[in-house]
Amino acid sequence: MTGVKRCALVIGASSAIAQALIDNLLLNDELVVYAISRRFPADFSDRMLNQKRLQLLECDYSPAQLSAIIEKIKTTSLPCVKVFICNGILHNRTFLPEKKIEQFSADIFQQVMHINAVVPGLWLQQLITLLKHPLPCVVVVFSARVGSISDNRAGGWYSYRASKAALNMFVKTAAIEYARRAKNVRLIVFHPGTTDSKLSQPFQSNVAPEKLFKPEFVATQLLSLIKPLGSESYVSDHQATFIDWQGKEIEW
Repeated sequence: MTGVKRCALVIGASSAIAQALIDNLLLNDELVVYAISRRFPADFSDRMLNQKRLQLLECDYSPAQLSAIIEKIKTTSLPCVKVFICNGILHNRTFLPEKKIEQFSADIFQQVMHINAVVPGLWLQQLITLLKHPLPCVVVVFSARVGSISDNRAGGWYSYRASKAALNMFVKTAAIEYARRAKNVRLIVFHPGTTDSKLSQPFQSNVAPEKLFKPEFVATQLLSLIKPLGSESYVSDHQATFIDWQGKEIEW
């Protein structure tokens, strides 16, 4: 692939925002994009057939498969300059977020915690050796404002809130170690706002139309926010930052 110089990773690539990010990243002719997911929707795979700079990698998110993917990417010798960890669950066919404490379930809590906090943590564990190189690298981990302990005024959603709070603390802690071992990496925790996707569908009736964002809008906003961080002239303080789609900082 002539002209390719760097690569980007989009993890949890079957989500609406992740697919919008992939479309946007592929506009850069110098970038190979690795899209990683448990499974890819047929329409997404078909649409991307002719994208030579897109690699679709299926992964069950076990430590062994994560390690194998990292080793595969290392063999390309392309420096990875952007990583987006988009994994997340709020509900599925069997459960919704808890409205009251009586609805709390240990089994559901463990499932939500694993997807929202453990899987991103495993990726941050594996990525550190891949991302240590001379070029600036930005790692964006998708979280949510409801994971802010300081901002919790409404209550409810026990499992989701706790999982995102755990994720936020993991990233904030990882940033301290990355600052020692991979100084070129900047970690960002990102709240995308309420996006028109399967994740938010059961709750969209409570959202003002102007606050319900298209995935393409969120992807464009995010890429514009992190662009300065990828500059070789940017001086990082090596602290994780928790921001929303406008670039405004959120209290941890």
